[in-house]
Amino acid sequence: MQDRFETSNHSNPDVPSEASDKSSRRDFMVKGSVAASTVGAAAMHVPAVHAADAAAANTELVRIGIVGLGGRGSGALSDTMTINENIKLVATADIDPGKATGILPRLQKTFGEKVSVDASKNYVGIDAYKRILDDPEIDLVLMTTPPGFRPTYVMEAVQAGKHVFAEKPSCVDPTGYRTCLAAHQLAKENGTAIVTGTQYRRQTNYVEAIRRIHEGAIGDVINMTARYCSTGIWYRARKEGMSDTQYQIYNWMHFVWLSGDQIAEQAVHNVDVMNWVMGGPPESAYAGGGRFTRPDDSEMWDNMSVDFSYSGDRQVSFMCRQIRGTQSEVGNRIYGSNGSATILGSNGGAMIYDKSGNEIWSMKGNIQDAYRQEHKDLVDSIRAGNPIVELKDTADSSMTAVLGRTAAYTGQKVDWSFLTEESKQDLFPADFDYEGSRPESSFAVPGETKLI
Repeated sequence: MQDRFETSNHSNPDVPSEASDKSSRRDFMVKGSVAASTVGAAAMHVPAVHAADAAAANTELVRIGIVGLGGRGSGALSDTMTINENIKLVATADIDPGKATGILPRLQKTFGEKVSVDASKNYVGIDAYKRILDDPEIDLVLMTTPPGFRPTYVMEAVQAGKHVFAEKPSCVDPTGYRTCLAAHQLAKENGTAIVTGTQYRRQTNYVEAIRRIHEGAIGDVINMTARYCSTGIWYRARKEGMSDTQYQIYNWMHFVWLSGDQIAEQAVHNVDVMNWVMGGPPESAYAGGGRFTRPDDSEMWDNMSVDFSYSGDRQVSFMCRQIRGTQSEVGNRIYGSNGSATILGSNGGAMIYDKSGNEIWSMKGNIQDAYRQEHKDLVDSIRAGNPIVELKDTADSSMTAVLGRTAAYTGQKVDWSFLTEESKQDLFPADFDYEGSRPESSFAVPGETKLI
C-alpha cells in the first residue's frame, strides 16, 4: 500500500523551479548549529496533531504562491483548495515553462475563482522562487520541490515572513537539518507557520492508535518493526541538450543530494511513525543493504535494513526496498509488555491486540482526509493568529532517515549525537551551476564510503 506522495506519484515527479545560491546553506549552517545544540538523545514526547483552534478561525483571504508544479505541487494545491474556503492561488514558480500552462487550466476548471494567477506571475527559471518570496501580497508558500532544495528554500521563506507548507523530507544531510532547526526557531519568533507533509500525524487511526499506546494499551513499548517495501520507482532518461545538473534535477530521485535515497524520500513516513511511537529520535543506528536493480547512473540503493536503538534499550527493526516483482509491505508493528499493535500504511487501518493475540481495538484509515486536514489545520492556524510550527518534528524524522542511510552506506554504527552535532556533511554542490557539469555519478560502498 502506498500513499499519494510515493510510488504512485513518482510517475509524474516534481521538477524544482530553481536552485539555491552556492553559499546560502553554509550561511545557514552557522545559525542552525546553535539550534542543533539543544537537540539531544533524550526522548521528548512529540504531539500527535498540531491542530488550530477552529473556533478562532475566520474567513480572511489567504493568498497562496507555489514553488514546484509537479505531482506533489498539484496534489497539495488540490488538497488545500478542496478543504479550505476563501483561499486563492495567485503565483507559481517552476523551472519548466510548460508546467503552469498544463496544470492551471485543470485546477481552474475544478476550483474556479480559487485559481487566479495573472500570466505575469507564472515565474520561470532558476531564481523564480525569489519572485514568490518577494511578493508582499502572498501570505502562504507551498514548497514542493525535490528535497535537496528544501532547507534553504524554507529558511528563505521564513526570513521573508511567509507562512509555509513544506513537503517531506525536510532535509537530506546534517547541514540541511541544522538549517531546518534554525528555520523552525525563526518561524516561532516571527509568528509564521510551517506545516509539513507528514499526513499520518493527522490520520485519525494513526492518532488514536498511538495515543492509546502512549497511554499504556500494550504496556511498556519494548520494540518495533517498520517496513516500507514497494516495487520499483520511476526513472527519467536524459533529454538531448541537458547539462549534467539539469539532468540530475530532472531525474532527481536517483541522485542522493536531491532525494536522500529511498529511506529519506519515501520511507520517512514510517521513520516518522517510529519516532512518534518512541517519543523522539534514536540514539544510534547500525545497518546494511545494497543495490541489484538500479540503472547504471543511479546513486540509489534498492534496499536497506536498519537497527535503530532508542533510549531505554528499545530497538526498532526497519526495512525499505524498491525492487520490481517483490512483495510489498508498508506498515508498523509495535510490541509491548502486555500486547501489540499494528498500524498499516495508507488506508490499511490500525489494530491493538492483547497479550494472547486477541484484537481489542481497531479503526479504519482514510489517508485522503489526512492529506487535506494538514492544509486545513495550516490555514486555520494562520487565521486564528496561532500559527502551527512543526518543522523540527519532521526534521528529526528526516535526520533519523539520514542516520540509517549513513550507517548503511558506511557499514559503521553511527550515533545521533555525532551526526547532528559533529558531522560536516553537506550534499548540496558547493559549485552549483544549473548550466554546468557534475562529477560522474557513483554509489556508496560500505568500507570505502567514510563518515564525514
